[in-house]
Amino acid sequence: MTAAPQVRQGNRPARPPRSLAVPIGLVAFGVISWFALSKQFGIGLDVSDLIEDAGRGVGIWAEFLDPNWAFLPETVGPMLETFQMAVIAAFVGCAVALPVAFLASRVTSPNLATYLADRGILSIVRAIPDILYALIFVAAVGIGPLAGMLALLLFNIGVVAKLLSETVDGVDTGPIEATRAAGGNRLLTTRWAVMPQVLPNYVAYSLYTFELNIRASTVLGIVGAGGIGQLLNTQRAFFRYDNLAVIIIELASIRLRRRLV
Repeated sequence: MTAAPQVRQGNRPARPPRSLAVPIGLVAFGVISWFALSKQFGIGLDVSDLIEDAGRGVGIWAEFLDPNWAFLPETVGPMLETFQMAVIAAFVGCAVALPVAFLASRVTSPNLATYLADRGILSIVRAIPDILYALIFVAAVGIGPLAGMLALLLFNIGVVAKLLSETVDGVDTGPIEATRAAGGNRLLTTRWAVMPQVLPNYVAYSLYTFELNIRASTVLGIVGAGGIGQLLNTQRAFFRYDNLAVIIIELASIRLRRRLV
């Protein structure tokens, strides 16, 4: 048996000084919040007014807790319209986003000019929110699901092309070099060396945008872009909160069923 090593007894190292970053950060957060909430410099939040006005929502909540179930059949058509908008926008948008993503990647873009032009256009497409697209298309083609579908289509192109182009940038270059060494051109290299590597991500991004479409189309309908959102906005305008409760319950049940399936 070997003897246990002797532990050298000595002075403990000095405790490092406490950092002032957290206290200074908390103080800065408090000061910024005070300026943001003050009447002179910010939004002018008054807690007393907030407490006084809270009672006005009692009647609205009372109607929410007593839904008008007879209105439920009226939500079937708009919900079907919302689903159709989401499916068409996801299918067409993701199909268009596939070649756009390859042109926006340094790995598969044919030249620097195409790469920069494609990235620049994608930046503009992503910078515009979907609700602004809906307003533009409502003014262009009129109120209805076509405006909402076109808005979602551009939204899908921007999201999927951005995510997929970044995935293409990170692929393994070994298969690409092997395909080029075998005499494959750029199109064949993209098809057989790049596409198999990014296909699972592409499918995942497409399903993700379809879920986003269901959520976004509810909001886009408020500006006249069709779907369940348009019905929701109409009932809100007439203060039919009992009907709104039915719509919200239907939306929640559909999302729950999609999660369970």
